[in-house]
Amino acid sequence: MSENSSRPPALPWWVRPGVPAWRCAPASAEARVFHAALPDYAPTPLTELPELGAELGVGRVFVKDESCRLGLPAFKALGASWAVHRVLAERAAGGMRTDPVTFVTATDGNHGRAVARMARRRGQHAHVLVPQGVHPRAVAAIVDEGAKVTEVPGPYDEAVRRAAEAAAAPDAVLVQDTALPGHERITGWIVEGYATLCAELDEQLAAQGVADGPDLVSVPVGVGSLAQAVITHYRGRGRGPAPALLAVEPEAAACVLASLTRGEAVGVTTGETAMAGLNCGTPSSLAWPYLHGGLDAAVAVSDGAASRAAARLAALGVSSGPCGAAALAGLRAALTGAGADARRTALGLDTTSVIVLLSTEGTSANPHHAAGRALS
Repeated sequence: MSENSSRPPALPWWVRPGVPAWRCAPASAEARVFHAALPDYAPTPLTELPELGAELGVGRVFVKDESCRLGLPAFKALGASWAVHRVLAERAAGGMRTDPVTFVTATDGNHGRAVARMARRRGQHAHVLVPQGVHPRAVAAIVDEGAKVTEVPGPYDEAVRRAAEAAAAPDAVLVQDTALPGHERITGWIVEGYATLCAELDEQLAAQGVADGPDLVSVPVGVGSLAQAVITHYRGRGRGPAPALLAVEPEAAACVLASLTRGEAVGVTTGETAMAGLNCGTPSSLAWPYLHGGLDAAVAVSDGAASRAAARLAALGVSSGPCGAAALAGLRAALTGAGADARRTALGLDTTSVIVLLSTEGTSANPHHAAGRALS
């Protein structure tokens, strides 16, 4: 046995040397105005969990709880509602036919259900393509929204490719949360919709006495569109210091971590993971410049770590599925274990730091099949 054989494997981790000076244009405030006018809109809770602050040796830990957003169990409805609204508004302004259109998308669950819900509300159709392994209950939930569902015998990236092909049909529109050539504007609207979450967060932190904002935000990452919205919010404003931004991915699908390590966007072969909504093999081309320029650190976590994080949040009264709980799992990985002191220093954290976890889904979004994969 070699001298080093008993050492634990190195943490899948990337950190930017120095403080990022990268800045971008600010996010539009139009989506927040739109969302606030919806009859079922309400800001999702921001919950402080002092127990986590004590466990992790920081000042305060808050969880942005997206377990019920516009009547659905995940944040995705923010982007889908704004994108559907913008598409229909542009068609009306351009004098296009008023016949119903079909909104097409690929999904591991929550995004597709959100698109289907918003299409139905507006009297439109939806066609949702799901990759292999999505739980039948997830498919049934999308069907219950009135959508046509096509199951694709392949991974998420293949479902995205086939969705783009399906959207070439007459009166069909691709509403995809990862950018594809020719469809970047609609993906950009989805990202704008996610920014409502960040605007709420500022107001809620100020009400909790945190006027200067958090010191770190932990963000679960799939193709990177939510992270793009968070980066735009904090790197696009002209006031105050920006927090450190930590991206968290499954070990089985760490495409952003691999891309940051290489310094260019790369694809990875994905495996099975309970964090199904993060099971993406390629960063969004629209998000990549923001991820490359604006993230401070990235970490990949195991399904076991996400499961333990979900259980801990549940014990503290927060409903969080594996994807949402990844934010806590990633924070734990960064702040504990071998090398934790160096990682804390790199992130600029100490015993007074304020941290926000974005819990992007509730437990109701996550039925498991026999192999352990969850919907997200």
